[in-house]
Amino acid sequence: MRRREFVRLLGGAAATWPIMARAQQATKPAIGFVSGRSLATDSHLVAAFRQGLDDAGYVDGRDVTIEYRWAEGQFDRLPTFAADLVARQVSAIFAGGMDLKIKAVRDVIPTTPVVFATGGDPVKLGLVASMNRPGGNATAVTVLTAELWSKRLELLRNLLPSVTIFALLLDPNSPTHDAVTKEVQSAAQALGIQSYVAKARDEREIDDAFAALVRERIGAVLVTGDTLFNARRPQVIALAQRFGVPAIYDRREYPTNGGLMSYGASIADQYRQSGRYVGRILKGVQPVDLPVLQPTRFELVINISTARKLGLHIPPTLLALADEVVE
Repeated sequence: MRRREFVRLLGGAAATWPIMARAQQATKPAIGFVSGRSLATDSHLVAAFRQGLDDAGYVDGRDVTIEYRWAEGQFDRLPTFAADLVARQVSAIFAGGMDLKIKAVRDVIPTTPVVFATGGDPVKLGLVASMNRPGGNATAVTVLTAELWSKRLELLRNLLPSVTIFALLLDPNSPTHDAVTKEVQSAAQALGIQSYVAKARDEREIDDAFAALVRERIGAVLVTGDTLFNARRPQVIALAQRFGVPAIYDRREYPTNGGLMSYGASIADQYRQSGRYVGRILKGVQPVDLPVLQPTRFELVINISTARKLGLHIPPTLLALADEVVE
């Protein structure tokens, strides 16, 4: 082949490369990822979600693109974010960190396949028709954190046997508000102790609630897994430390960042499973054929360093039960 002809052919091929690249990029499926929290608190959960996608054969940036929408605690923005992702015609949506507004988000995603990560019962929340056959375009991965508060109270009682009054900190706007309150009050009555309900709807009221715990001489507090507190996790941990209030939480991200203790399912595993479900949807599986996933294992995490700062001695029996001890 003559040099002039080779250069001409090479130039023609090079001219088509950008077109081919754009075509490949255009056919790459897009996933919507919408959360009530922020990347600052949930970067490890994003990594877990992407790992789940990878397990299903989809690598972010190579096989799919992910469009993130972070409400950063401004939960009223969530339905608008979800509607925007629908308008952009993403192939599937993952929705997490939003139990407070989860039904409103569900309502603006009429047909796009969606996987919800929730701490409550997705049937009671109105997300799916049933656990085994979700129905419609949605399925879920739940950690059922709202149903474990009697166990958390029991663990806190084992740590503090002399305390006679425990508080429950919750967001009264949460859809699980009534169920959690009844569960804790019933458990407290069975243990022969008193319960006090502290309420907070926003950042300022969280400050006020902890100040009230001190005024009321509350011995310890159970911090619910409401979206508000998870979005304001650093604030909640700092207040518990400042006021010297022993607290138990629903997820390990609290004690690993300075909280006292937690009991619940792995949230990272929940996001990993959600990523796998989104990957299966991209392969053509319908949400109706993806049963709601529930946790099979729960973990107790204790921060020994925080216990020392609070002047607490962790009983050996409680330490023996711990799945993880943070120094």
